Amino acid sequence: MILASRVAVVTGAGSGIGRAIAVALARRGCHLALADINEAGLEQTAVMARALHVRVSCHRLDVADRAMVQALPAQVNASHGRIDLLINNAGVALGGSFEQVSEADFDWLMDINFHGVVRMTRAFLPYLRAGDDARLVNVSSLYGLVSPAGQAAYSASKFAVRGFSNALRHELQGSNVSVTVVHPGGIATSIARNARAPAGIPEEEVLRRKALSEKLLRMPAERAGEIIVRGIERRKARILVGMDAKIVSIIERIAPVRYWSLLKKGVQQ
Repeated sequence: MILASRVAVVTGAGSGIGRAIAVALARRGCHLALADINEAGLEQTAVMARALHVRVSCHRLDVADRAMVQALPAQVNASHGRIDLLINNAGVALGGSFEQVSEADFDWLMDINFHGVVRMTRAFLPYLRAGDDARLVNVSSLYGLVSPAGQAAYSASKFAVRGFSNALRHELQGSNVSVTVVHPGGIATSIARNARAPAGIPEEEVLRRKALSEKLLRMPAERAGEIIVRGIERRKARILVGMDAKIVSIIERIAPVRYWSLLKKGVQQ
């Protein structure tokens, strides 16, 4: 896919993988509509992208807000005149076992990580269909391939993104809109540090869990962004980001029931 002069909408663009994807797209001459709830981070990303001489618009967006999502496509179209790519990257994390996580927190995470993807897709699909060559890119996770203990809510949301993306790809086959699902492994972003913790867990335990999670986040976000955008250029249906994601994908296929007993020692070290 030739990205020069096309227009991409990127959610969660204010930091981490979203920022890295935006900059990698800008390097290829792709114009950007950047969306995030974090306006300060959004503006920093915009400065980086504009330095690469592409047109950039910034849009404050909470993907859990139905009205904001519904209004966004017309805003982007007014700014850029076309929409060729939608990259659903915005997401949050929530640690804790199913019994520790409250119903309200579980719903909060699903509303952003999964329903946000569905809302954005529903809002933008007519605009993608109007173009000549469009792509929908949904960011799942390593935990959309396997389901570790202590990640019931997060893993459920990312498996939902994976299943939604795969079904939609089949439904859109033969049209001008293709679908990519992305499974990043341990990417060095602030997602673990910013993860919401269940009420009632001692602060020392929360900090211990976050430190353990951060140890697994090794790949620089900039590298991940390049891998993802290269996969978009190559029209890949699935992008595994990092050797950890590739290895875990193989282990899950070999031992679809027993994989956690094989993986948990490495996670807990």
